[in-house]
Amino acid sequence: MNTTHAVVPLTVQDADVLVSAAHRAAEAAGVAVSVTVLDAGGHLLAFRRDDRAVLIAGETSTRKAYTALQLDAPTADLVDAVQPGGLFHTLPTALDRPLLFIAGGVPVRRDGRLIGAVGVGGGAPEQDHAFAVTAVEELG
Repeated sequence: MNTTHAVVPLTVQDADVLVSAAHRAAEAAGVAVSVTVLDAGGHLLAFRRDDRAVLIAGETSTRKAYTALQLDAPTADLVDAVQPGGLFHTLPTALDRPLLFIAGGVPVRRDGRLIGAVGVGGGAPEQDHAFAVTAVEELG
């Protein structure tokens, strides 16, 4: 007998929670950011850029979310893997859709299953990572 159960996918309401939580954390730190939320298929669920965020933050938040989703790992954990001699050294240039191996992308899981990812750009990499982790923790 199969005892697996369906996992509720990431919803627009979930995406709103993630975006709001990341922005609150960034605002508390005095950092202007962009936040991107993707569903499990890599489709955009939510995006918001602070008025004061550097323009490239929108692109970096989206690429960080996509990278975290595709590799099912926080981008902060993958930085060393793309260095010369690393496991994924050629991966950033091997795909049509660009990956970004800078901290700030975090997978989102529900009941242990990957349901999407959040990416934050605009602060220092360790700040972006912390804001994304805060958002995922708030979602629960």
